[in-house]
Amino acid sequence: MLDNLYEVPRGEYLVSTDRARLDLAVIHGFLTRSYWAQGIPRALVERSIEHSLPFGLYHASQQIGFARVISDTITFAYLADVFVLEAYQGRGLGKWLVACVLSHPALNPMKNWLLLTRDAHGLYRHYGFETPEDAGRVMLLVNRDAIREG
Repeated sequence: MLDNLYEVPRGEYLVSTDRARLDLAVIHGFLTRSYWAQGIPRALVERSIEHSLPFGLYHASQQIGFARVISDTITFAYLADVFVLEAYQGRGLGKWLVACVLSHPALNPMKNWLLLTRDAHGLYRHYGFETPEDAGRVMLLVNRDAIREG
């Protein structure tokens, strides 16, 4: 079900899970400059996309945004690498991209969603994400050297 094509048009914009449309140069170019994946090798970006459900955001045929989901499709989904290129920010496209991701038929209903963000809490709260009341239950193992391996 995750391999089924999912597309949501909105005027001159499109959100699509079509892997053939993805522009890896755009995705890698943004991620390697991001605070969460700074310096990530292109080979790791390619592997991460291969093992997740990718969502491209397009203006005409140009990729202008991205998100991906890692999930078992029933109990848990991790929303990662969400971005809209700077030139397209401020138009509500990030909100729309997240709404499209959360509406994907294979991901509904999902019991638990997780994401990590340093600066976009307001965006995600709009969709019901919240800081856990009992954050003491959450544990995270971070291998800071992993992203540098290719």
